[in-house]
Amino acid sequence: MSILRVMIADDERPAREFLKALLADFEAVRLIGEAENGADALEMIKTLKPDLVFLDLQMPEMTGIEVVQMLRKNQMPLVAFVTAFDEFAVKAFELNAIDYVLKPVEKLRLRETLDRAADRIERTDWRESETGRLRDAVAAYDAAGSNVLERIPVRKGEDILLIPVSEIASIIADGELLRITTDENQKFSINFRLKDLESRLDSARFVRLSRGALVNFDSISLISPMPGGTYLVNLNNGQEIASSRLQSKVFRSKLLKL
Repeated sequence: MSILRVMIADDERPAREFLKALLADFEAVRLIGEAENGADALEMIKTLKPDLVFLDLQMPEMTGIEVVQMLRKNQMPLVAFVTAFDEFAVKAFELNAIDYVLKPVEKLRLRETLDRAADRIERTDWRESETGRLRDAVAAYDAAGSNVLERIPVRKGEDILLIPVSEIASIIADGELLRITTDENQKFSINFRLKDLESRLDSARFVRLSRGALVNFDSISLISPMPGGTYLVNLNNGQEIASSRLQSKVFRSKLLKL
């Protein structure tokens, strides 16, 4: 059996280390790289040309889905999405024969994925067929948009308020909490991970400015270019939020589509 050149892309270091430890038990596997966000994953796939990528579905800077969408057919590796259970993703992947593993990754399931990858890569037309399956899976996943949140529950004293997503100006990560600020400058906190919440929000409405900040396009009043290719974004409620250099590329590309 030939050696399978494998790459991991996951923003959670413990998850990467756990998967690396499992892969180390397989003699026919060689780990050639790991990325901690989608943007790095995209560049590393183009440069390293792995046979198989374990691609976390939800990552900062760029999601696993967006990474796949940005790759040309001749750059496309075999892909196994890694995700916490997401019924829409699982249905889309199973419908189109795309491999996936659920967190926490189990060794038996990992072995099945590696065996399938080794079998597929022996076929002369594997890249074309893999690209077609991935494109179809992405389309099916996007079509299952019923997982998009319309309201976010927040606590106010003993009560629970349902805040319409359309009224949210920004969501900022602060340690274990997310700070939500509305267009009217109301402030709320929830205990949730930013990347998990981002996966439930309409990507046409919200844009990530940095590893820890999401803003609503409709709440932006002014965008000022800054040195180094970054931006200072002013919101209607008076907030000012700076974009990171890496995320500015994605921000710029989304602005050009408006």
